[in-house]
Amino acid sequence: MPVSVVRFNLVEPGASPAALGARYRAALDMAAYADEHGVTTVQTEEHHGVDNNWLPSPFAFAGAVFGATRTIAVTVSAVIGPLHDPLRLAEDIAVLDLLSGGRLVTVAGIGYRPEEYALFDVDWKRRGRLQDELLETLLKAWTGEEFEYRGRTVRVTPRPLTDPHPLLLVGGSSKAAARRAARLGLPFFPSAHLPELEAYYKERLTEYGTEGWTMMPTAETPLLHIAEDPDRAWADYGEHFLHEARTYASWQSGDIHSAVRSAATTVAELREEGVYRILTPDECVAAGLDNLVLHPLAGGMPVAEGWRSLRLFAETVLPALPA
Repeated sequence: MPVSVVRFNLVEPGASPAALGARYRAALDMAAYADEHGVTTVQTEEHHGVDNNWLPSPFAFAGAVFGATRTIAVTVSAVIGPLHDPLRLAEDIAVLDLLSGGRLVTVAGIGYRPEEYALFDVDWKRRGRLQDELLETLLKAWTGEEFEYRGRTVRVTPRPLTDPHPLLLVGGSSKAAARRAARLGLPFFPSAHLPELEAYYKERLTEYGTEGWTMMPTAETPLLHIAEDPDRAWADYGEHFLHEARTYASWQSGDIHSAVRSAATTVAELREEGVYRILTPDECVAAGLDNLVLHPLAGGMPVAEGWRSLRLFAETVLPALPA
């Protein structure tokens, strides 16, 4: 059966704290509903200082999701590793792993927005070295044993539930990221469909004598919204998708590869492009996608419309997919 994902980044431009609180609570209710209807994964992410209120604390959100659900996984894709204290992140992930029974998946990237590094007074030029330190520290910390960290001996408790450690993937679209994953024997999560980078990662596994695997987006992984009348939905809600697409486009330089990459400047262009798709339930089933990523609250989508999309997805699309 295809993998089913419900994605949340909790964006709402210009929202008041009360409106954002309502959106956050709606997302938790949606996660619980998705869990009850067999959705595979909730996906969330991390960005800082964004005017449209993009979620900055994915692990706090993941903890709330785990409290509202029983079986669904939560993938943080991605945590911006160099912005985090390695020891504290090791503790946070260990606690979430224990709390969830091993349902947390963490993709560690280095980000692509220098503004986020400036916000936390972290040196952008040192991001590769900081990421190396972070990943190495996490792996040592989760053993529960003492180890050397920045010139002193430390020990992190509690140990996580998952053996040998919580699922940790290295994300990115560069050879440096692929080498980092291979050197540490960690799985690699390319940020887009990049077969040549996957091949490079496998070569480096052989070079380092380590083992690993790749979780790579398929060539076609659109962000979905389900509606009984796509024409009406594009007319009424297309601006929300365009807002997110334009936000991403403003962040991505020529050497950044992302599964969400749009050049559209109008709703009509965005619809033609196919990165975001509004489909009927029958069209979604017929698309034959290996990964179905529903984005019910994209770009500040009204909560009521997000619920309509999610219910059609869970109650009409998922039961019709091949087992």
